[in-house]
Amino acid sequence: MKRAYFAGGCFWCITPTFAELAGVEEVVSGYSGGDEANPVYADVKAQRTGHRETIAVSYDPAAVSYEELLEIFLGGVDPFDDGGQYIDRGHSYTLAIYYEEDAERLAAEAALSALAAESGETPAVAVEPFRGFYPAEEEHQDYYRKHPEEFRQELLDSGRLKEQDA
Repeated sequence: MKRAYFAGGCFWCITPTFAELAGVEEVVSGYSGGDEANPVYADVKAQRTGHRETIAVSYDPAAVSYEELLEIFLGGVDPFDDGGQYIDRGHSYTLAIYYEEDAERLAAEAALSALAAESGETPAVAVEPFRGFYPAEEEHQDYYRKHPEEFRQELLDSGRLKEQDA
């Protein structure tokens, strides 16, 4: 098993896309990219820690490639929004790909270059070395399963899901 780390705005909102994917064993919501040890949700949300809401995706590379994970990640966010994602604004909701090895960095850079060439726009996705991951509080894990109605409403309120698609 390997792990991939993606900051895609609200971690509740990007978890299901990966959790239901063949080859993915687990998706953990948490925080990455900041300097503060053991951050808590209220401080990350209030932009006090330098962390981004991030998911850690444990996956079997024989079943799903890192490149496929990158494609899914970039397809599930607005990669050109540099201020956050949808209604979630601020640094903690900006996009990042955290890499642990050079091959992941190169794959991320290639995916972003391809996106830029295709769109004519520069993606607002940071590619940064992985420096650590802190799991979020239990209430934030698998939120979409624990609170399906609230989760659906969050998707609608945020603009990630349109009423006609609900």
